[in-house]
Amino acid sequence: MAEHSYKFNVSMSCGGCSGAVERVLKKLDGVKSYNVDLKAQTAEVEAEESLSYEKVLETIKKTGKKVNSAEADGEEKSVEL
Repeated sequence: MAEHSYKFNVSMSCGGCSGAVERVLKKLDGVKSYNVDLKAQTAEVEAEESLSYEKVLETIKKTGKKVNSAEADGEEKSVEL
């Protein structure tokens, strides 16, 4: 079974910001694992094949954080919805 690797550059200024991103990723169906790094300003997500890049992007954006750039399976992607 194929899976996806998504990486997002997210503007996060504090632990509360990164915590908000972690909470929404933890609840999202299809997320196998994730790593939110406040210092590096990144959110990395390993996802099941069924979970689309757009759905993960939308979920992160719902926290109110700005997504500056993103990759899906090593390929640069648009951060506009």
